[in-house]
Amino acid sequence: QVRLVESGGGLVQAGGSLRLSCAASGVIFSINGKGWYRQAPGKQRELVASITTGGIISYANSVKGRFTISRDNAKNTVYLDMNSLKPEDTAVYYCNHVQEGSAYWGQGTQVTVSS
Repeated sequence: QVRLVESGGGLVQAGGSLRLSCAASGVIFSINGKGWYRQAPGKQRELVASITTGGIISYANSVKGRFTISRDNAKNTVYLDMNSLKPEDTAVYYCNHVQEGSAYWGQGTQVTVSS
């Protein structure tokens, strides 16, 4: 089992920045994928960014150039640096960890961007 604990959400004005963190604990395999998803009210959960153990990264088009995903394998932690935030970025953000065919989710952290 893998437990994910997120932190770093909050309220910020448009144009501001936030950093989300997600620490994993439990049985962590060396080969895994990590990602950040978000879900706004009335919308489906969508992938924001993902990163593999080897550092292959992908971003949703809506966040390219504004968000940066990174990971610290020694700490089993994944980060999401969010800059130039927009009101449409408001959502609950969930971290995701995939290994050996199983997916794990954090509890979610609210990000609210005011205009």
